[in-house]
Amino acid sequence: MAIGDVVEVEAVPDCYHVDTGMYGTPAYGSVYLLDADRPAIVDSGIGTEYERILDGLEAVGIAPAELEAVLLTHVHLDHAGGAGFIAAETGADVYVHADGADFLSDPGPLWEGTKAAVGDQIRYYTEPEPVPADAVESVRDGDAVDLGSTTLDVHHAPGHAFHQVVFEDRAADAVYTADAAGIYVPTFDAVRETTPPPGFDLEEVVADARMIAGLDPETLCYAHFGAVSADDRLSEYVDVVTRWVEAIDRKRAELDDEAVVEHFVEAADVGEAWGEKKAAGEVAMNVRGVLRYLDERES
Repeated sequence: MAIGDVVEVEAVPDCYHVDTGMYGTPAYGSVYLLDADRPAIVDSGIGTEYERILDGLEAVGIAPAELEAVLLTHVHLDHAGGAGFIAAETGADVYVHADGADFLSDPGPLWEGTKAAVGDQIRYYTEPEPVPADAVESVRDGDAVDLGSTTLDVHHAPGHAFHQVVFEDRAADAVYTADAAGIYVPTFDAVRETTPPPGFDLEEVVADARMIAGLDPETLCYAHFGAVSADDRLSEYVDVVTRWVEAIDRKRAELDDEAVVEHFVEAADVGEAWGEKKAAGEVAMNVRGVLRYLDERES
């Protein structure tokens, strides 16, 4: 798969994903295109490449003006950064958890928070455009989004971010996992942690993964690197993220926080998947998210 490609998700009817080229890393940004009675997309990319999403819609026979729903799993900018641009181009409504709605109509605080969280990785981003308030549709746990030919159930999954949801397509036995199931990396055939500040909470992350497992999906539609058979990925993620936090906690007993970050950046093995420079920034961000969580747990 190459940047800009659109690939059919074989296990989920009328579903495709487009490689948006996020961070210049092939397959990292997966936005799902749903060719339903009410055409929809799940997530909107980072904003810098939203035109690829519009091109992807046209590639599967959906004119941009036909798009009716932008379904955001959460408002982190790698998932929601393109929402304002796409809403302006298409007139689609934008669905988001109620706790994230204000960040869409007034994205200034989100932009400032993202700059603080990602550091020099901000060079990959573009400042988000606001979504008109009358285009924002708030959802909560237990809601359902009716797309005509299919319905997506909404499940709140706040461990990664308090405004995160996952969308369940029961008819297809699939869940659009956001970051609640970690990041499945095909290069390693393994699930990796995603623990950015400021919202990461280990206990909630574990609860979210177990909640998704309880839905018993056959397919996990990851927001990064695409869809994969569920198999034991959720239990794998519980183990991975728990060991990750424990490792940082142990190292913090030996070193100050900046040295802890440096230690894990130097020990990282994800350069093959992310590229060396992006990998360093990704690992540093994830370590800082755990350090913040540990501070809050101890307070």
